[in-house]
Amino acid sequence: MVKAIEGQISAKGLKVALLASRFNGFITERLLDGAKDAFFRHGGLESDLTVIKAPGSFELPLVAQVAASTGRYEAIIALGAVIRGQTPHFDYVAAEVTKGLAQVALKANIPISFGVLTCDTLEQAVDRAGAKSGNKGFEAVVTALEMVNVLRLVKEA
Repeated sequence: MVKAIEGQISAKGLKVALLASRFNGFITERLLDGAKDAFFRHGGLESDLTVIKAPGSFELPLVAQVAASTGRYEAIIALGAVIRGQTPHFDYVAAEVTKGLAQVALKANIPISFGVLTCDTLEQAVDRAGAKSGNKGFEAVVTALEMVNVLRLVKEA
């Protein structure tokens, strides 16, 4: 018989850090609200949740790396919003934050969930921060919780 490993979506007993960019705060605060909602709905306690603010999305990988190095967190969720403008700045920031967070996750060996919106328009960002397309902050926490639990099962298998 094939062994199947699948993680539960549970925050019970997990120490989690939510990193949120202050830039585009009208979007990231909605993502943060959704992220907190997901954590608490899945059994997380206030005492197990830490919110860390970074100036912008570009700074999130370094904050994630330092937070991961403390050993205090079983998962880190990065929340931000990079909205395309009329210069190539969007391309550089979006690429670097994506690569940086992936590198931190692999180096730290813990889930770093990507809740950074990379949108062409403000309307798209609003839609993904709790309007038409759900709340990507909520989804990022759900992903992180499942990853923590599936990785535990993989280690035990």
